[in-house]
Amino acid sequence: MPVCKLCQNELSYIFADLGTMPLANSYAKKDAAETCLPLRVYVCEKCMLVQVLDIVSPDSIFSEYSYLSSVSQGWLRHCKEYCDMMMHKYNINPGHFIVEVASNDGHLLKNFVDRSIPVLGVEPAKNIAGEAIKNGVPTLCDFFGTGAAGKIITEHRKADFILGNNVLAHVPNVNDFAGGLKLLLKEQGVITLEFPHLLNMITENQFDTIYHEHFFYFSLITVSKIMQKQKLRIFDIDELETHGGSLRVYICHENDDTHPTVVSVQNTLDKELKLGLGELETYINFGKKIQRVKRDAVRYLIGKKEDGKRIAAFGAAAKGSTFLNYCGIGRDLIDYVVDQTPYKQGLCMPGVQIPIYPVEKVFDDKPDIIVILPWNWTDDIVKKISFIEKYGGKAVNFIPEIKEFL
Repeated sequence: MPVCKLCQNELSYIFADLGTMPLANSYAKKDAAETCLPLRVYVCEKCMLVQVLDIVSPDSIFSEYSYLSSVSQGWLRHCKEYCDMMMHKYNINPGHFIVEVASNDGHLLKNFVDRSIPVLGVEPAKNIAGEAIKNGVPTLCDFFGTGAAGKIITEHRKADFILGNNVLAHVPNVNDFAGGLKLLLKEQGVITLEFPHLLNMITENQFDTIYHEHFFYFSLITVSKIMQKQKLRIFDIDELETHGGSLRVYICHENDDTHPTVVSVQNTLDKELKLGLGELETYINFGKKIQRVKRDAVRYLIGKKEDGKRIAAFGAAAKGSTFLNYCGIGRDLIDYVVDQTPYKQGLCMPGVQIPIYPVEKVFDDKPDIIVILPWNWTDDIVKKISFIEKYGGKAVNFIPEIKEFL
């Protein structure tokens, strides 16, 4: 019997079973051989942590990586706003030391570098870490945990601030990761972690955020338990719109009285409990909801194809890979996908083998329907493809339900 990665309780309840899937970011050339693995997510009835057990080696996913956060203008704005807020809120100055875990190509830390703040990124993907270093952001190419934390303390010092955006779900050993945060943080230091909120996944049918490289799916309830285990405390929280609804938690040492816990933390915990995140039935019912999304999406696309419409998709995101594979949507329904990331262009969507082209193709080709796969950036994408309205084209996304634009 499998056991929970946090509390070692036996796991017997399934949150979602998406069948057999390729790795969501394993873009490959047409007709290349692909590895497909079960994608089954469990929920622990004791601590309510949602987790994937069919774990793929992190080395096989993150040593070389295809995702560059800096290609998204919306995300760049988010990072700059975060930097400005932190500089003001904590009076950050050149005497401080900031570490970002899973720093990608350094796009966030560059905002601090430009203000002469000492920083260090920690990024396991060699190709992405190389991009950060080229951009003037010092970067340690390593997976973060107690080992990397010890290395940073030896070679640099403890951190005044530790940042982690959308990394917590990618960590197979969440206890070692949190232990590294505890070890690296100065006595009155602050950690901020951003992660997609499980509450939104459940209420908005966001099953496409499930993929092999996301080992966990978090509520504030479960993140609080993880931090408490390491004698860390969540003292503040922001609710964000990013990734379909995220939480930013502010964390300090358990006994640090310079950071009193604000009321919004308890308010969010109360909201989660009110909406059922403390009840096993809420998690078990999720699988039934996503089956309806699948049926509706396939029915819509088949109808458009039978009407002779040409269909493309925008954004070769990992969530798009999960969505297309779970729904069984391939080249018979969607002709191609466009994406801004150079690493993905000329390759195919994992599993379903839909070809990926530069964004300019939709401007030339003028498809009748454009499916927005990264629905969390719908507003930005709709602005980009607004030209399709002139010839009667439509944009559509399917989560939480079918919605047409333009």
